[in-house]
Amino acid sequence: MGWTDRFSISGKTALVTGASSGIGAEIVRVFTDAGAHVIASGQSHDRLAALAAETGCKMIVADIATTQGCQSLVTDALAFSPKIEILVNSAGVALVGPVLKFAVDDWDRTMAINLRAPFLLAKGLAGQMIAAKAGKIINISSQTGVIALADHAAYAASKGGLNALTKSLMTELAPHNIQVNAICPTVVMTEMGREIWSPPEKSGPMIESTPLGRFGEPIEIADMALYLASPASDLVNGALMMIEGGYSSV
Repeated sequence: MGWTDRFSISGKTALVTGASSGIGAEIVRVFTDAGAHVIASGQSHDRLAALAAETGCKMIVADIATTQGCQSLVTDALAFSPKIEILVNSAGVALVGPVLKFAVDDWDRTMAINLRAPFLLAKGLAGQMIAAKAGKIINISSQTGVIALADHAAYAASKGGLNALTKSLMTELAPHNIQVNAICPTVVMTEMGREIWSPPEKSGPMIESTPLGRFGEPIEIADMALYLASPASDLVNGALMMIEGGYSSV
């Protein structure tokens, strides 16, 4: 197998959540450009329709904040393709604020989307991956699941839990030739990232603490997902891929 084959996902079928915008949408673009058949899931019909027109992906409008929404997404995705080889859990919310003022409803929504949904989707699709004796599950986590950051208690707890889920899934699924990994980015300049981190008084100290001196771009996370979806990463399993300019190394 040559290097182009080792890094290829051509002909593979992938389900990508959170595809209405940001990192999820960029992953859909990169995966379709690499020849994969992509099922894009998100909450915005109009944005998914525009992405489908741009990339040729299939689209499923779904609300994965609920258990029923996750189960319906699995059913609908398998109706498109009975063999889904790649699952990318990219959907996420970043509800931030001081612990003493943080609403319980916001905590519950954060956990439902950032942690419960990846669990339910992996659970729903793992059976057919086991039957095929191959699969890739890629969880879009965050450096905040590894390091401490003020005002991010719910977000950090959800991403730390997602990192632990990644490793636990790996131990159960690795014997079936299924790789489960997480990508832990720094702040990424998506709509959500800009909304939270645009004020210089907030972004400045973090950028100064990052050896590379900048935040990330969606394409950089999508390229890492492409690697983890390809045969080139077959020995990578249970990894937390830190893509954060060196922030956690100093």
